[in-house]
Amino acid sequence: MTAASTTAGGPRTPATAADVVVAGAAGRMGSRIVALLGDTPGLRLVAALEAPGNRALGADAGEVAKVGRAGVELASDARAAITRGRVLVEFSAPEPTLEHLRIVAEAGARAVIGTTGFSAAQREEIAGLARRAPIMVAPNMSVAVTLAFKLLPLMAKALGDEYDVEITEVHHRFKKDAPSGTAQHMAEVIAQALGRDLAATAVHGRQGLPGERTTKEIGVFSLRSGDVVGEHTVTFGALGERLELTHRAHSRDTFARGALRAARWIVGQPPGLYSMHDVLGIE
Repeated sequence: MTAASTTAGGPRTPATAADVVVAGAAGRMGSRIVALLGDTPGLRLVAALEAPGNRALGADAGEVAKVGRAGVELASDARAAITRGRVLVEFSAPEPTLEHLRIVAEAGARAVIGTTGFSAAQREEIAGLARRAPIMVAPNMSVAVTLAFKLLPLMAKALGDEYDVEITEVHHRFKKDAPSGTAQHMAEVIAQALGRDLAATAVHGRQGLPGERTTKEIGVFSLRSGDVVGEHTVTFGALGERLELTHRAHSRDTFARGALRAARWIVGQPPGLYSMHDVLGIE
């Protein structure tokens, strides 16, 4: 997604602690966000959401996250939780995230979204909602990956069409979408840098006799294995040499800390669609 530009004078910092609502609070990412919130200055957990029927409903969010009582029970009433001025932080699935963002826009709240797998139509709706509320959406909250998003277009332009572009990503067996949002965004920024139509040039699988690789292809391949947190490698290969950029995440806390950094930042922003580039002040 294209981020809105920051306001004149750069990002603003909240003067008081911001109230945070964590959606998907019993999930792998949500529980780590809850766990780290207690040690994050400027933020306080005020609500934790899970889907109706989730067996963790009614439990203390801190105990679910294995960090002791937080004094906040997991609930399913998003409208009661997402109120004016609060910051929604969510890593879940596209449909519930979009429903929550509609509430954010109606209520005058804010949002930091790490959910991936949105369709083109869903991304368009999010852009529309961002005209009414500050919304930060990023396929990856890692500071290092955000830097990689800036480096890849430079690498692609410098190397040009003589170098084949292949992207591989590895995640845990429980991940539902493929390719990962990070790999997809890597492919998008590289295609834009090279002036290619990604929809026409992306290759997501090869078998049999597909013929020689064309010079315009951008390969994007997904592996699912065990408990891998996340690994992405972009390979630029030519006859005689190969250049690779790899990022490996060893802990989900990398993404959780990035999300909480974004939550602190977005409190001071006007309505708009933002990215981690805006949070980090990277042009």
